[in-house]
Amino acid sequence: METDKGYIAFIANPKSGASSGKRLCRSFHTYLQTEGYEVRLQPTTSLANACELAAAAAADDNCQLITVAGGDGTVREITHGMDGCDKPLLLIPCGNENLLASELGFDEKLTTLIKTFEGGHTKALDLCTFNGKCFTCITGIGFDGEVVHRVTQHRQGHVDYFDYADPLWSTFWSYKFKPISVELDGKTIFNGQGLVFVGNISRYAMGLHILRRAEFGDGLLDVCIYKCASRMRFVKHALLTVMKRHTGGKDVIYAQGKHVRVSSPYSKMKTEIDGDPGPPLPAEITIKPQAIRVMVPEGVKPAGIRTRIVRAIG
Repeated sequence: METDKGYIAFIANPKSGASSGKRLCRSFHTYLQTEGYEVRLQPTTSLANACELAAAAAADDNCQLITVAGGDGTVREITHGMDGCDKPLLLIPCGNENLLASELGFDEKLTTLIKTFEGGHTKALDLCTFNGKCFTCITGIGFDGEVVHRVTQHRQGHVDYFDYADPLWSTFWSYKFKPISVELDGKTIFNGQGLVFVGNISRYAMGLHILRRAEFGDGLLDVCIYKCASRMRFVKHALLTVMKRHTGGKDVIYAQGKHVRVSSPYSKMKTEIDGDPGPPLPAEITIKPQAIRVMVPEGVKPAGIRTRIVRAIG
């Protein structure tokens, strides 16, 4: 980046994340100004507004870089607004989980952010859509969707891991596994009771390797289907996932493709996308290969569990 090549759009969600993320945001903003860059700080007022701000910056020839400070929901809307844009995107992780930022290798350190900016290395990022709604990371259908909906119902401001404890516990004891049908590229690969994950990153909340073979720029959706009809089977799946051994069992289907259709006769089944409530079923999930470019740290190694915990605690 050069100081005379245009301004930097600094889009920030003022409500997002723990104090550590907000300090990182302020520090990087100060760094850019100190280095002589024209920085246009643009606070978001809503997720829809984040998309609008990104689209405007993407279309502005005087903008050379779009920076987003926020959580996964904000990042999702920014990437939606940038779809097809050739300007790079730089993520400042400020949310609770920061799934995409962690997948790209960002930790909580200012030095990592500065080195990434100065290095200028970019990689292509695929964008996924769920019934036309953009997402960057993962969608969960069934149990996971129910937990996210319960968290959202009681949400008041910033969400941390403790906010998931009661919804997760209550869902575990009350959830009834309903039939789900999954088609991949026009072929039915599952029809039965279970839960489904589809996405573009290898690690989910707390670093769980649910979609362990996923690569964010390979043009493919990864699908993981857990055959599950009881709480005991769910516990077994959870333990094997923690041990990174879930994909080897007969009661797990793991596949890759470009178009996924998920349906269920149970009309009230919940879904989530990138940690927010998702659209209702049936789901038409597609991928847009290499839709935007993202700046990444050298090495592009997903952040570890320590980084994720420190970031969440703040």
